[in-house]
Amino acid sequence: PLPCIPTGSQLPCFHGSSTIRNLKERFHMNMTEEQLQVLIEQLVDGSMRSITTKLYDGFQYLTNGIM
Repeated sequence: PLPCIPTGSQLPCFHGSSTIRNLKERFHMNMTEEQLQVLIEQLVDGSMRSITTKLYDGFQYLTNGIM
């Protein structure tokens, strides 16, 4: 199980669904530290070159002064 979700949770979103499996996939629970490092570097590199990232950063700067 995911360490942040207690086993046997009574929350309805965890009953009879693929929530836990999807969370494990999303958090890449099956990867080693080295594999995660490569993945994160690829994600960061990709976002740094993305036009949508640049547009969103510009929006944040204009509307909130966040750089």
